[in-house]
Amino acid sequence: MFLSIDVGNTQTTIALFDEEGACTQQWRMASAPSDTSDSLHARLYSYFQMYGLSLADVDAAALASVVPLLTDEWCRGLHDALDVETLVVDARRDCGIEIGLAIPEQAGADRVANALAARTTYGAPVIVVDFGTATNIDVVDADGVFRGGAIMPGIKLSAEALFSRAAKLSSVPLVAPDRALGDTTETAVQSGLLIGAAANAEGIVHRIQRELGIEGCPVVGTGGYARRVAKATDLFCAIDPDLTTRGIYQIWLHRAEKRGERE
Repeated sequence: MFLSIDVGNTQTTIALFDEEGACTQQWRMASAPSDTSDSLHARLYSYFQMYGLSLADVDAAALASVVPLLTDEWCRGLHDALDVETLVVDARRDCGIEIGLAIPEQAGADRVANALAARTTYGAPVIVVDFGTATNIDVVDADGVFRGGAIMPGIKLSAEALFSRAAKLSSVPLVAPDRALGDTTETAVQSGLLIGAAANAEGIVHRIQRELGIEGCPVVGTGGYARRVAKATDLFCAIDPDLTTRGIYQIWLHRAEKRGERE
């Protein structure tokens, strides 16, 4: 089995892939800067135990991380748990997709993984909207090149900022209301957060499509809030919850093939 880990600012997604490339199991956990290699090892062991799995069955692993403090801890924890060398996805290395940014090494590892997985699954051009701590829009052009996109505050981050600064507003369930016109404070806030996120994505995606001349290309949603936002828009051709971890796996496959060619 292959272990794929996406370490985000708020959540870490852990996924197992079989030899056919199918995601067989996925877990989400909080990304805590205080985590150590020992605590991560213990938590990984508990997840496997919960589903009757064995860490000994994992023969390779890779991770994409946007939290530098946790990258080394995860690598040490995985080495102790699996006794394998973990590939850390890095835009400065060959990831199987051309990065057409002004400063390619600034591309986030998760965004590169999204771009590769989206191109592999849906073809090119393709656009990904990833609803995480930040909402990232990742764009692959008609030539299959990752061109960048847009980054904006995520839904939960926006909600926390709103509730902490607006004395008369209290936390509400983060679900999309039936209508954009909220007739209570709760539905008005939900409209602003969820339907607002959908409208932001629609607007930026359509502008990018016009700029690149790729109108009508597939748009894929992923990330923790993708399904909720999808209820408020017809923008997406698919909601793909495994996209990032699958992209990490595909980058590992690409690197393994390159190593094989050199050998």
